[in-house]
Amino acid sequence: MDLSSLLILAAAGALASPIGGALALWKRPTTLGLSIAVGFAAGALLGAFAFEMLPNAVEVASLPTAVAGFSLGFAFVYALDLFVHRGASAGEKASQRDRVMTMRRRRHARGDKVTVLAGGTSAEEIIEGLTIGVSAATDPSLGMIVGLAIVIDNIAESMSIGDLVREKGGDHQARRILGWTSLIGVALFSSAMAGWFLLRDLAPATLGLLLAAGAGAMFYLSATELVPEAESHQYQQSSAIAMAAGLLVIFTLSNLS
Repeated sequence: MDLSSLLILAAAGALASPIGGALALWKRPTTLGLSIAVGFAAGALLGAFAFEMLPNAVEVASLPTAVAGFSLGFAFVYALDLFVHRGASAGEKASQRDRVMTMRRRRHARGDKVTVLAGGTSAEEIIEGLTIGVSAATDPSLGMIVGLAIVIDNIAESMSIGDLVREKGGDHQARRILGWTSLIGVALFSSAMAGWFLLRDLAPATLGLLLAAGAGAMFYLSATELVPEAESHQYQQSSAIAMAAGLLVIFTLSNLS
């Protein structure tokens, strides 16, 4: 992929975040709309790493390298998640929930719910941006598919952030929504450029490792954030239907490229 194409792709991903925030600000999304948008984004990310990123990582490097890279990417985002939540998190129905909540009362999460979500997303965008840069350096069609999946993901995540800000109420809602979503966009664009200029000349085996690491990070985000968020808003399994649609779109594009 040439630099001009990468610039367009990275700019689209970066602008997707404030656009999603502006949509939520213009009209608060319905629960059904969020279910469909976030579910579709989850399916697109799952398709991107399952049909494109991991197979390409194996092709340019090796199977052990791809497995190691996936594990490293997963572990890195998991560690970031634990850092943001002060070392512990538990689902609403987990038997450990009371213990975790007691711990949280002693050591609060690093910011309110909006700050935790938006700040964590901004950090994760650095990984996604690097993934775009590495994907573009590995194969142009791979870069386009990964970039498209991340564009969809950024719109959906920013709509969720906007909905959460509006739910909490308070002053300066527009400033918080557009400020956080713009930061997310800047993080993505900057890291995509860094991935292109700093990493594209690395050995194929190293690119494969980084590509697989991006797949591991995207898997963690899909499994822990997008899928539960989409399912929590679903009506008549709208999230599952949207997820299947997103996955099939990426599967189709992968086989046409």
